[in-house]
Amino acid sequence: MSTLTVTAKGQVTLRKDVLEHLGVHPGEKITVNKLPDGRIEVRAARPTGKISDVFGLLKRKGGPSLTIEEMNKIAARGWAGKR
Repeated sequence: MSTLTVTAKGQVTLRKDVLEHLGVHPGEKITVNKLPDGRIEVRAARPTGKISDVFGLLKRKGGPSLTIEEMNKIAARGWAGKR
């Protein structure tokens, strides 16, 4: 169990080990649920969505789809640090 100190502004800072346990990194969000008897539940906020949300993400509008060979060439250029 961790004990946290409340600041004059009513804020608390979660310790590094707690954030690591949650799997939270700087810039990410957490959710806090108020439970009965003055308890809270803290969880890492995970993005929601369906795998189908990414379908068509790389589709080129008004043009043909890329071939596997074209995709591999583009990936190889990016991997080599060329942008």
